[in-house]
Amino acid sequence: MRPPESLRAVIFDLDGTLVDTAAEFVIVVQAMRAEHGREPMDPERIRASVSNGARCLVTLGLDLPEEAQEFETQRLRLLELYSEILGTAAKPYPGITELLAELAQRGISWGIATNKPRYLTEPLLERLDIRPPAGSVVCADDVSERKPHPESLLRNCRELHCSPAQAIYVGDHLRDIEAGNRAGMHTIAAVYGYIEPGDDPYTWGADRHVENSTELRDMILG
Repeated sequence: MRPPESLRAVIFDLDGTLVDTAAEFVIVVQAMRAEHGREPMDPERIRASVSNGARCLVTLGLDLPEEAQEFETQRLRLLELYSEILGTAAKPYPGITELLAELAQRGISWGIATNKPRYLTEPLLERLDIRPPAGSVVCADDVSERKPHPESLLRNCRELHCSPAQAIYVGDHLRDIEAGNRAGMHTIAAVYGYIEPGDDPYTWGADRHVENSTELRDMILG
């Protein structure tokens, strides 16, 4: 499937698609393991799970099921540690800033749809100072239904003054592609992102797949 002929907006998932934040989560998970007397774990295993959020990282790092009595305490501890280093090691993926600049030159808006809460998203974007800034940022706490529900993306489209058929959504998780497809958007699976072992992004139902962030420009703009 070809990208929209009348492309008006490109919307990105945040972690693992627009910005590489994994290094910070590796630091946090290893710190929590150290607090519990555990040895460091394979950083690549942590990286692969970043897109699944804080709950998954607590379970992964501490081998702690969500129903455990201390789970919520540890989840809050992870977020506390993350907020202390947020934006210190994260950076846009290669080619992203150049792509955003060219989108602006062509009069194409861009936005973000993330399941990350706003209190973490805003300071991250402020510290990264990505230019031009996003025309729409929709976080988990801005909607009643998180991705894979399409509510976030439909709000992006309203704020960017385009129809879903005039937009592309790029994401590195099945829920991203499901949300984009349900919204009626063209979808691109970011295979370069945080993919769990055994997961196959080529089965998610995306219109296209990109294995390197530097290839996004040609895929989107031709």
